[in-house]
Amino acid sequence: MIQSMLQTATRSVRFCAQPLLPRLRFHSKATALNAMGDSVSQPPSRADTPSSRTSTPRIGTPKPKKEVRILMLHGYTQSGPLFRAKTRALEKLLAKILAPSGILPVTVYPTAPNKLSPKDIPGYEARRPPSAQEGGAAAESAAAADDQDIDAWAWFRKDEASGKFRFLQEGMERVADAVREAGGVDAVVGFSQGGCVAGMVAAALEEGRDPGDEGKEHEGWWRKLREANGGRALTFAVSYSGFQAVPRDLQWLYEPKIRTPTLHYIGSLDTVVEEARSQALVARCEEAVVLTHPGGHYVPITKEWVMPLAVFVKKCVEAKADGEREGEVKL
Repeated sequence: MIQSMLQTATRSVRFCAQPLLPRLRFHSKATALNAMGDSVSQPPSRADTPSSRTSTPRIGTPKPKKEVRILMLHGYTQSGPLFRAKTRALEKLLAKILAPSGILPVTVYPTAPNKLSPKDIPGYEARRPPSAQEGGAAAESAAAADDQDIDAWAWFRKDEASGKFRFLQEGMERVADAVREAGGVDAVVGFSQGGCVAGMVAAALEEGRDPGDEGKEHEGWWRKLREANGGRALTFAVSYSGFQAVPRDLQWLYEPKIRTPTLHYIGSLDTVVEEARSQALVARCEEAVVLTHPGGHYVPITKEWVMPLAVFVKKCVEAKADGEREGEVKL
């Protein structure tokens, strides 16, 4: 449904030489405004009297703002404030593009609870042991450098021996707390490990999905998350360089497939989360739109990459509103 509304013919769209889909490209200001749900003001006709203007809204009148609360989940080794600093330009541009449609994105940036040390950072190299000549002071200095306090956090830690996710309970409970404090959320956006968690959150909030016997150990955070969002499913989810959680005890999140509309950004030069891992998440989503940018492991924030995001958000919000109106008519 979302793909057809985005006028996308295939499930996977690759952006390389041209950053925007041809069918999403706006050839004029009027076309761009119409695509985002606004109209171009026309000169008043002679029949445009004061009395007619009071009964009929004037073209170009700002639409009432509909808040869309979005949970923003940072990546491994980041924090909420750092992720916000990196995506601030995207946030402002998205709000600007959506303003004519009367949609106001309101973002929430929690920080994961699992603190990391320098030796937990990929690529970290431990300092060499001090020589006998350097003495104990040098050893203490090396140890302090290895354990220094840094602003780096994780939603979970992978156990290399078993493949299971350690500390996931704490991570998902932090997500639930953020959702509750926000008064509920409508959508989730995540980067890297946060993209993985974004898919998990979208799935866990869907009606008719529960951990069952296989995921019984996750029932606690699952219930807490659903209660925090009032039992409501999300309108959409966006993953930047995200991936599927592979532990067997988490497959209830992907079987059946995630029904929430999803948008996936994949970097063609990403060496941190390889494309195959992101595509594995795409394959577990029913309504997945895929955009591949010619870059690495980061969130693209320029206009040519924010515009498709804005169109996706608008279509999802409108589709949900239309569905709610149909439900009211049936009642």
